[in-house]
Parts: sequence; C-alpha cells; structure tokens
Amino acid sequence: MFKENDINILLLISVLFKICLIIYGEWQDVTQVVKFTDVDYSVFTDAARFVTEGKSPYERATYRYTPLLALILTPNIYVHPAFGKLLFAACDLLTGWLIYKLLKLAGFSLPSPRSKVPVSQSQVSCQLSIDAVLLYTSLWLLNPLPAIIACRGNAEAILTALVLSTIYMLKCEQLHLAAVLYATAVHTKIYPITYALPLYLWLNSRRRSKCSGKVTEYLWNVLWPSRELLVFASIAMATLAVLVGVHYAVYGYEFLEHTYLYHATRRDIRHNFSVYFYMLYLSAESEWAFAIGLLAFVPQVVLLVAFSFEFYDDLELCCFLHTFTFVAFNKVCTSQYFLWYLCFVPLLLPRLATGKTRVLAAWLAWAAAQAVWLAVAYKLEFEGDNVFVFVWLAGILFFVVNILVLWSMIAAFDAVQNKSKLNHKLS
Repeated sequence: MFKENDINILLLISVLFKICLIIYGEWQDVTQVVKFTDVDYSVFTDAARFVTEGKSPYERATYRYTPLLALILTPNIYVHPAFGKLLFAACDLLTGWLIYKLLKLAGFSLPSPRSKVPVSQSQVSCQLSIDAVLLYTSLWLLNPLPAIIACRGNAEAILTALVLSTIYMLKCEQLHLAAVLYATAVHTKIYPITYALPLYLWLNSRRRSKCSGKVTEYLWNVLWPSRELLVFASIAMATLAVLVGVHYAVYGYEFLEHTYLYHATRRDIRHNFSVYFYMLYLSAESEWAFAIGLLAFVPQVVLLVAFSFEFYDDLELCCFLHTFTFVAFNKVCTSQYFLWYLCFVPLLLPRLATGKTRVLAAWLAWAAAQAVWLAVAYKLEFEGDNVFVFVWLAGILFFVVNILVLWSMIAAFDAVQNKSKLNHKLS
C-alpha cells in the first residue's frame, strides 16, 4: 500500500501542521486572554537577551536550565522571536524521523550472527512491513500533543531528539557519537542520567557469546566493564566534563545551582500532576520538608534499579520503563514531562503480540485521568476556586492509572518474551 519514500509525505504533513500551529499561536497570543505560548518560552527569550548583552542568563528569575539553551536561542533576539519555536518544532520532527529509522532498523535489518548488538526475545520476533513502520511513525509525527508542546515554545523536543539519537547511534554501533549525544542530553536536562545503569548493562551484554558457566557468565556480562563500555563511558564523561567545566568557568556556582542542584532539592508547591503535590504544599514551612522531599526519591531509585537488571537487554523498553517511572513517581510532574516517555511508545507497540487490548485500555484510562486532573486544575488556576483537595485526589487517580499503564506494558512484554522462549525450545 505504502512505499518507503512515503515517509517524505508524512514529514511534509508534519511540517505544515507545525507551521500552522506556530502561526495560530502568534494570533492567539495577540487576540486572546489565554496565551498559546508557554510561559517558559518568555523565560528562555529573556535569558537569551541577557546573553546577547554579555550578562548571565541566570539574571532572569526562574531560569533553571543550561546556559547552552539560552545561547542557542539568541536568534530570538537577533532574528525573530519565533526562532525558538521553529527550532523546537524541528527537533520534534527529528524525533519522528528517528522513530522511523529505529523501526526500520528493528523490522527490516535484524542483526546478523556477527553483529555485537544484543537482541531481546521480543525483538527477534518483530518483522515490520513498510505500512506498519509508517503507521507507527505517524503516531508521533501526526500526534497533536508533542506538536503543540513544541510549538508553544517548550524545549522538551530537544531532549527526545537527543535521547533517541543516542539509542539510534548505539544500534548502529557508533559508540563515540552515541557517547557525545548522551552526555549532551544529561547536560541539557539531568533526567537521562537514569539511563546510565541500563546502558552499562546493555553495553556489557554485547560480549555475551564469549561467556561460559552461569555464574561466570553473569559476572562477566553484567558487572565487569567491557571494552565498549569503557570507551563509551570515557567519551561521555569527557564530553560532560567539558560542557560543565566551560559553563562553570564562565558562570561559576550559579550554573551548578540552577542547572543541577536546584532540581535535586526542588519542592514545587504549585499544583501539578505529582501525587506528592499536596503533601509538599502543606509541609512547605515544616522543618521536615527537606527530608520529606528526599524520601520521595526512594521509590524511584528502587524501581529504576530493579527495571535495569530485569530489562537491560531490551534497551528501548528499559528506557521507557525508567522514564515512565521517573516521571510518575517524581515530586514534580507536568504535561511536557510526558514527552520523555511517549517518544518510546511507537517503538514498543509493534512488538506487542499479546495484551494489546489491555495496553490500549490502560492508555485510554491514562488520557481520561489526565483530562479529569486538567478539568479540576482549571477551576483552581483560572476561576480561583479552592479545590486543592480535589486537585490532589485527581493526582492520586492519575498516579494509580500510571501504575496500571506500567503494569500492562510489563505484562505484555513478559508474555511476548515467554512465548518467544517457548517457540525457541520447541524448534
């Protein structure tokens, strides 16, 4: 039905859609009370203006990002205020193209016996037609959620592009470039650091064929660093050191505080999707507030470590579970964070041989629970009603549904892997 070149048509439609969104956003900002442009975009632009004046971007209150972002957005001042939106839309487009390339890589060119790239049981059974590849790619390229977030001026599309670029380069066995991209992603926003353990385990598993004996194999494959891992880690740490070192030399401690340390100790008491929101709001002035904030990391850490050791041989699935867990259990959770894990969904759905109905139902419940929270939050934000408790209850509902989505995805992939193992034994 479709040809491989039809990806160009899909990309063109996506480009036109994003251009229309940006133009519409400019109109809404001028004519409507509720603005289309994200408030963070004004923060980015103000920070970029300070950079053009030879000042620190951190002179702009609430700028909590790398100075590199403000530097990249200086054309907002020199060229046009919408430059950043076009850049973020381009990164969103790049994310869609990377999804297409990764689906092709998994569906058409499974590794040969000589390849060192580890393949999970669920990946071995994945053979995709070009129709299926384009269909699943369209789930991102034609999805209004990431498009709107990017065109409103939110920078998360840069992160999704960097993360998927890292995975794509790893799958293409371009370790050096993958390491540079990964370090840049961690520098840009710290959450990709959670992928460090899965990457450690996945890179070590590349030498699986050299092992013998169960205990020896586990220690050799999983724990002892391989040559590939040492190369990747060395380049990534060197790149990160250069990025951090240069910015620290220019901006000093305020760079570390606003880019990294702030996010580790952050306690956002404004309403958000987090299940911790109301507790942190009520305990904001308590002497235990800092300790409570730190304890919130415990469930995250436990689950991230468990998922790493259980699913490291399936890198896309493991990164999805990591990101989903990190966002769902985080002290602060906003809509743009959802893009961090949604970019993995088109890569995983085609490999669901069983449990598709259950997974679909879970994702529909996820969308419905999000709509419930937004409806209650609207009452608080725009009508000024005292509905803090209802916002918290809606957040609890959303958290429960997130757990349901997590369970449904894990159960579906466990079923796929068990079926593949059984077929392998029978053959």
